[in-house]
Amino acid sequence: MTQSDGELVVLAQAGDAAALGALLARHEAGMRAVALSVLGYGPDAEDAVQDTMVVALRRIGEVRDPNAVGAWLRAIVRNNSRMALRGPRAVPVAEPEWFTRPADTPTPEEALDRATMRDWVWHSIGQLSEPDRLVTLLRYFSDASSYEQIAAVCGVPVGTVRSRLSHARRALAGGLRTAADAAHTDVAAANDSRWREGRDMITTAMGGDFERVVRESWWPDAELIVPGGPRGGRDLAISGMNRDLAAGVRQRLRNVAASGDVLIWETDLISPPDDPEHCPPAALWLQVLREGRVRQLTLFHPVPALD
Repeated sequence: MTQSDGELVVLAQAGDAAALGALLARHEAGMRAVALSVLGYGPDAEDAVQDTMVVALRRIGEVRDPNAVGAWLRAIVRNNSRMALRGPRAVPVAEPEWFTRPADTPTPEEALDRATMRDWVWHSIGQLSEPDRLVTLLRYFSDASSYEQIAAVCGVPVGTVRSRLSHARRALAGGLRTAADAAHTDVAAANDSRWREGRDMITTAMGGDFERVVRESWWPDAELIVPGGPRGGRDLAISGMNRDLAAGVRQRLRNVAASGDVLIWETDLISPPDDPEHCPPAALWLQVLREGRVRQLTLFHPVPALD
């Protein structure tokens, strides 16, 4: 017997990836119709649908009325499509408040981290190619989430970002459609380890010993890239950090996102009291690893997305 939307939502909220895949397949035509009605035929409409599928992965636990999940999905597509007319938005969400839980609902990142399905999600992200995984982490788990900023961080055209995101989202959605109940490694321990490692390294750096961090965790031939700025290696990174410290700038780790050999740190930059405009408010450290050590670091200052 065919399961109802409500039954599938309950299963998906309990961590059944196959149930969510069935839901998305059932409502895909309706979602695409909404996108086409707003954006017309073209890549933007398909992007809006695929974005919604990824949002559903992260936010299915927020659906308050399981029987209204079709309307919830179409509302997200509609909002995504409207945002596409104005420009990219950091985290697409549904507009009607009554589709979601009250204000104490966790953020999308918290919902993902708490959900049973998180292991499947992170496993699937880990199966993407490195370029696809990189743009996925930036788009959904960082402040550098617009196509333009992702392009700047990655050093590729916006069209390439679109193409890689489209491929990644198709892979994630396709994986859902064929998802089995097989268990995947619990990612919580790995995430905790990344956070501890990041906090320890930033604390050491703020104590004036960034050189030790770099010598221990970077390959000798590691490359530092600053979009629109200098390129260099370990010495450039050390001298840049030392200049900031001498000027009174401090950093505080705010976010960590990691999958495979791609590691993102986001830090708050704190200017000295006597020069509050000394530096941008935040930095993104995009680290590409080899055997656990940094082989390339791109340092970027995100521009917060507008609601």
